[in-house]
Amino acid sequence: MAIQYPKFTLGETLTAQQIEFFNTNGFIHFKNFIKPETVQTITDASFEVQKRWLEQDIKKINGVPIKYGKDLNGDTIIQRFAFINQHHPVLGEFLEDPRFTTLLNLIGPGARLGKTEKDGMVFNHYVNGPESKFSQMGWHVDGLRDIFHGGKLNPMLNVGIHLSNLKPENGGLRLIPGTHKQGLYQLLFRKKHFLDHKPDAEEVAVLPEAGDLTVHDGRLWHRVEKSSVVGESSRRRVIYVPIIAGKYEPKDENSPTAFYQRFAGVVK
Repeated sequence: MAIQYPKFTLGETLTAQQIEFFNTNGFIHFKNFIKPETVQTITDASFEVQKRWLEQDIKKINGVPIKYGKDLNGDTIIQRFAFINQHHPVLGEFLEDPRFTTLLNLIGPGARLGKTEKDGMVFNHYVNGPESKFSQMGWHVDGLRDIFHGGKLNPMLNVGIHLSNLKPENGGLRLIPGTHKQGLYQLLFRKKHFLDHKPDAEEVAVLPEAGDLTVHDGRLWHRVEKSSVVGESSRRRVIYVPIIAGKYEPKDENSPTAFYQRFAGVVK
């Protein structure tokens, strides 16, 4: 049975209760961030980008590999888009919503939305089918990439905009609350990054409805549970965009592929 946690509404400012919950647990869940028609508009935009990238045989965007897979009917689809906000006006304009600015206060001064940094807006399309290449993701911490780049662990949050309704059997995001406060050793070695898929006794299942928004700290251990159902009912779409602080490091078409991204094949 999934552990229950409070869900909130995102307004023009963050409440003291919301900030306290996030600081304690390292994540927070806001209901009804966008309306059903906006969910559909965003999904339609992803189809348009997919069609164009398939026609152009795009392999990387700003150095980040694009993850291709097969849909339930055998058609080639994109299962992980990077910097998709830069490739459709609907998605670029979506990030201008002033409520994203409100979320910057979870880090504080110097925080910004990573429109041109990290992997930009990432659009994930999970489906559990016989030829899917993206149905789960092992335990990991997002902040580890800073260490791979030889730098310090800068503040980073991952903002998720959920485009599908999830029940426990649909899999999805699993978090271990409070692990954003762990030391460097635990961050590096508590689990085998991306290779360990085993449930944790302390994990919490995030079960959003389409239109919900979540935020989790980049130092928090989390994974993506594989759907226990197959076929159309396993389909799940979610957008992630980072909130970051520290040195400004935009990417462009000449950016190299990061070392850790060359091993993206371990995510299946």
